[in-house]
Amino acid sequence: MKVAVLADIHANLAAFTAVIADIERWQPDAVIIAGDIINRGPLPRPCLELALRMRAERGWYVLRGNHEGYVLHYDHDLQMGRPPQGGRRALLGPIIWTHQEVVDLLPEVAALPTNLALTSRGGVIMAYHASIHHDRDGLLPTHGQYELKTRIDPHATVFCTAHTHMPFVRRVDETLVVNVGSVGLPFDGDWRAAYARLTWDHGHGWQAQIVRVAYDREATLRAARELMIPSGGPITHIMLRELETASSLLFDFVPVYNEPVIAGIISLDEAVNRFLAERAA
Repeated sequence: MKVAVLADIHANLAAFTAVIADIERWQPDAVIIAGDIINRGPLPRPCLELALRMRAERGWYVLRGNHEGYVLHYDHDLQMGRPPQGGRRALLGPIIWTHQEVVDLLPEVAALPTNLALTSRGGVIMAYHASIHHDRDGLLPTHGQYELKTRIDPHATVFCTAHTHMPFVRRVDETLVVNVGSVGLPFDGDWRAAYARLTWDHGHGWQAQIVRVAYDREATLRAARELMIPSGGPITHIMLRELETASSLLFDFVPVYNEPVIAGIISLDEAVNRFLAERAA
């Protein structure tokens, strides 16, 4: 049996289509998209439409992750008459733009499950965007056995996760833990799209391989400059740098600058410029 698991596409259409082509050459028995199809990238609508089409036409399983949740939460606030204001609205620029791009598809997004359990001859494959606790509780390659054990379901023969954009394969007691990495926005220094191939046979049980796929990165960078940056506001400059460097930057920006921007102590433009200058120094 063969199963492909991918996640964290983040509106990177060139990477997504390259991974689809690679998966179709491999011809697995099942394919799982474990969330974060949209947001933080330049082409949210084409990516979401493609994922939903693969579900409808090929029977792919599609989950929602925390970035789908961000867009749904913003939509809920709008429906309740609570649009964000001031610095908070500026910080949500990419989410607001993504919402505008996919708003008519949000009922389908809201209906997507947050986890999946597939029963096979080799046991149970479980897929979560992050951990059993919530969709932002990511599993990292630096986590020890205890930290991983408290985040997975021990009933899983294979536990698939994503969210951190840092792929790895580890065994925790009787469970094979697989972080499938990121299709559209890797954070391990390798810009190529990542996904996982799971294989099972009677002799070896379940095995996992992280596959890297080259794609037209220049097309994605060009789309980010032409579409995402003009529409999503200053913070998209950090997202562009993440694409260029295949490294995580927003995780460092948020705890330092979010509250001062919300409080009006510093503008988002100034905060982004200062942050990127510090990183370049």
